[in-house]
Amino acid sequence: MGRRKLAVTFALGMGIALSGCGGKKVAPTAPPPSPPAPAFEAFGIPRIEFNQAAVRLNLPVYWVSDADNDQIIDPAEVAALRFYPTLETWVEGNEFTPAFVAVFAKIRDSLQAYPAQGISPEEAARRALVEKDLNQGRPTLVYSDLRGLSAAEKAFALHMQKVGELMDAAHLRQTGAAALVSQVPADHPASASLFRRHFGPRCMAPATENDPRCSAIPGAPKPLVDVYPADLQATEGFCETLAKHKQAEALLAPFYTVRGQGNALVPEPMSSAYKEQLEPAATELEAAASKLDDRESALRDYLVAAAAAMRNNDWFAADEAWVKTSARNSKWYVRVGPDETYWEPCSRKAGFHLTFARINADSLAWQEKLTPVQQKLEDTLAALIGKPYKARKVAFQLPDFIDIVSNSGNDRSPLGGTMGQSLPNWGKVATEGRGRTMVVTNLYVDADSLASRRQQARSILSVAAMQNYTDDPKPGLMSIVLHEAAHNLGPSHEYKYNKKTDDQAFGGPLATTLEELKAQTAALYLNEVMLQEGVIDATMSKQGLVSDFLWALGHISRGMYTATKQPKPYGQLAAIQLGFLMDKGAITFDPEALAANGTDKGAFELHHDKISAAVTELMQLVGRIKAKTDKAAAQQLIKQYVDNPKAPLPLITERMTKTPKASFVYAFDM
Repeated sequence: MGRRKLAVTFALGMGIALSGCGGKKVAPTAPPPSPPAPAFEAFGIPRIEFNQAAVRLNLPVYWVSDADNDQIIDPAEVAALRFYPTLETWVEGNEFTPAFVAVFAKIRDSLQAYPAQGISPEEAARRALVEKDLNQGRPTLVYSDLRGLSAAEKAFALHMQKVGELMDAAHLRQTGAAALVSQVPADHPASASLFRRHFGPRCMAPATENDPRCSAIPGAPKPLVDVYPADLQATEGFCETLAKHKQAEALLAPFYTVRGQGNALVPEPMSSAYKEQLEPAATELEAAASKLDDRESALRDYLVAAAAAMRNNDWFAADEAWVKTSARNSKWYVRVGPDETYWEPCSRKAGFHLTFARINADSLAWQEKLTPVQQKLEDTLAALIGKPYKARKVAFQLPDFIDIVSNSGNDRSPLGGTMGQSLPNWGKVATEGRGRTMVVTNLYVDADSLASRRQQARSILSVAAMQNYTDDPKPGLMSIVLHEAAHNLGPSHEYKYNKKTDDQAFGGPLATTLEELKAQTAALYLNEVMLQEGVIDATMSKQGLVSDFLWALGHISRGMYTATKQPKPYGQLAAIQLGFLMDKGAITFDPEALAANGTDKGAFELHHDKISAAVTELMQLVGRIKAKTDKAAAQQLIKQYVDNPKAPLPLITERMTKTPKASFVYAFDM
């Protein structure tokens, strides 16, 4: 007997038909008789709508593809998702399980839109907003086939998944969300799904994040991060108050929480503050290391060092072990511990995460291209920036291309995902330029993402600008490589002027925005350097610039500030770049021109003959602001291009949010 398929139909009064050789049917419990089911499509449920409904119901199921567009779900097209409350089995022996039949019934019934009973109008409005927030994400699968691994490698991977779960729990505590989870309504799965996806109750999609009613919890309580005392967070400008404290350096150190009350504040190591999660994570890391053979000795040493750091808080020692791993001595990319700071209001404390991935062989080719010129890139930037900055010797690894298996904790974003990263951010490895850069190669390459991106581009670019658009991910990946490399170049987080780092001179949020602005502007600037060096050709250079421009528009569409008025570093850097390049005539916007799709009015044009000079000027300006820690000049950029923009930011938001943004979900077979 062949594999059975599940027909997705909405014929009123019909159950779910499992059609096969014998025509056998399984009839689940019928939905309530009224109101009648709406007429969606005569032949069934669209795949994307099915997946969005599963998200609203907080169900770990994903319909992977429908190549023939017949709305028939084949067992081979269904994935069981990770990072949900349960891990289910939907298929056994090429047949759907009863669990899948029941889940399908839930999804079908939910799409018939029965009104909620017994709740207030206010609660009904909140629930509608929660679902609106979830619907702005397009569930996008990150799938890994690990069935070819050896038994020992599979055991290693399972231990790492347990580490990921513990990093989720640790970060949930850091954000303060763990203290609120009991307040999520048990009878509304969409609220639970939003809380799970967002690591807390806040809505984060563009159309809902600034609506104070949009929350996974009735009453929209404001989460208080766990890394600072609650009473301190109740005072306005508490980040600035901490920065002026006599023990500011210790209190704001990235791997310590702040404990105590009033003026009696003390730093507590994260290894102590989150021992409940970190001690078992250390045990799992040691178990994972024990499954690796001598061919993975470098990774094995790193896992042991990371386990030690989870107990003694010595993350700098773990960094030394980590940078000895590479694409040349391991088939895996693993980074575990506290790293990025964007998630908290002061942008000072490192968030726990796990990046668990496999090395993509293409990384070796990029290292061969870029390693010989990395010192030249530093020298070129230093010469452009000028005094007081001086070129330093750099020896960072460039770059590792990786295929994500799973992201945990601070790695996993509600919408979109990290495409590149340079670490570590602090310590001797960072200051000596010995860090590692990674670029993710298996995100946004699925058919849904490519179609959505082209649709966005055609709605906002002119016909001429679209000539340099491509679905090929290589130009975009090149830009990510250059962005991440630039974090190791020029004045970075550890650079000091007048004995102050950028965090100390600018304050955490502004320092973060400037560092990201430096890196992304350097990506544009180094595009020309790479062209002159013969590493890329003119076509790839132009395609890379168009890709960078669309990247900027995407971040602009997500806004400049969070609902709690925290700066969004990527949105702000994108607005500064766009505004500056428009001032220089390198990018123009014609409100009367038709976009490339022939329907939307108002389009951007890129003038490639002017871009290089404008980018060079911006790179010099940003580099000098960081080199001299010129806070007034930095604030002027924010005022001019973020708070009083000339660019049509509302139009950009409207065009770039027409299609749902990717919301990554994860599955693997082993």
